[in-house]
Amino acid sequence: MSHKKQNEPLTTFSITLNKDILNTGAQSFINENLDTDTMSVLLKDHDFDGVSSKELVQQIEAKNRCRKKLPTWFNTPLIYYPEKLNLEQTSSEDTAQYKAEIASGKSLLDLTGGLGVDSYFFSQKITRILHCEINPKLAEIAAYNFKILGRKNIETHVGDGLDLLKKSEAFFDWIYVDPSRRNEMKGKVFLLADCLPNIPENLALLFSSANNIMIKTAPLLDISAGISELKSVKEIHIVAVKNEVKELLWILEKGYQGEIEIKTVNLTSNNKETFHFSLDDAATSTPTYSEPLDYLYEPNSAILKSGGFNIVAETFGVNKLHQHSHLYTHNKHIDFPGRHFKIEATIPYNKKALNALGIKKANITTRNFPVSVSELRKKFKIKDGGEVYLFFTTNREGKKIVVHCSKV
Repeated sequence: MSHKKQNEPLTTFSITLNKDILNTGAQSFINENLDTDTMSVLLKDHDFDGVSSKELVQQIEAKNRCRKKLPTWFNTPLIYYPEKLNLEQTSSEDTAQYKAEIASGKSLLDLTGGLGVDSYFFSQKITRILHCEINPKLAEIAAYNFKILGRKNIETHVGDGLDLLKKSEAFFDWIYVDPSRRNEMKGKVFLLADCLPNIPENLALLFSSANNIMIKTAPLLDISAGISELKSVKEIHIVAVKNEVKELLWILEKGYQGEIEIKTVNLTSNNKETFHFSLDDAATSTPTYSEPLDYLYEPNSAILKSGGFNIVAETFGVNKLHQHSHLYTHNKHIDFPGRHFKIEATIPYNKKALNALGIKKANITTRNFPVSVSELRKKFKIKDGGEVYLFFTTNREGKKIVVHCSKV
């Protein structure tokens, strides 16, 4: 972080956390009761000075929520856990680690820091992190946990990050912001201008304090709408974890006017499926079409969110089944970012043809098909699961078909 003038010292916390929760007896009780019905904990009196049953339950429930989402926090002794809502809103470790791979330099401002998961992973790569959080208690929890986790290069400021920028002349290599995705009426919002903070309205302020901005949004934000609201968009990362899109990352560079790169990633336990393309190339790509061949390919959810359906076909040399089906086929098994299937048979969509297959249990997927999965199960009496995969879709001639597959 470079400074044009000396900044005032950062916040000194007033102690609001119940540190009695961190005593050995309370901590042992929390760890021993992670699998206990919390209602039974709540209804009993516990002999821990200064710690109520309600506080014990809150820590037990919050720690359990971190088991998979935040294993570093879960496996570190003496972590202080926030309320459940704060955990629901925070990034997972998987997505936070991915974000840390994008940013670089000596300084980063986390404008809406929350519990500090993103700040923690940024701090492993960037020299100095300034973590801003408007909620005093959450800021104190984050600052305490940073010390427990051994991150000495993160400073926490209690207050509105935008107000801090308005008063300060500090300059950062990066600003990271995760705007609140709910308005005052608690309804879902679909425009960045409706989020808090309002990024489009404050872009000039952000760019006066950094050359690079990273914005995290929910997957529900429409990509074209986001581009129209923002300036200087260089990259859009679509991040999925185990084939579920978790967030969109908007990378802005001051003065950038070039092509926008779309980067899709699907993070799995032992793999990272990536596919990149420019919006300009996607707009001019032309797919080929065919009937189902020997193999069927279904793109991962990050690619489906990207809308790059034609450029996927062109890049991997696969054929689409129909303009709107978003299923692909090839006569060879190739490396493809998604699910791979061996086609056993392709039949017309009718009761006689389906009954002839004699399938009583299958995994069903619909693509560009007018009947829902639940209706199909009921109509054809097919239970869920097993080794058979049925794709109900539409072919290039507009006819409804069923592709019977086995997973590769």
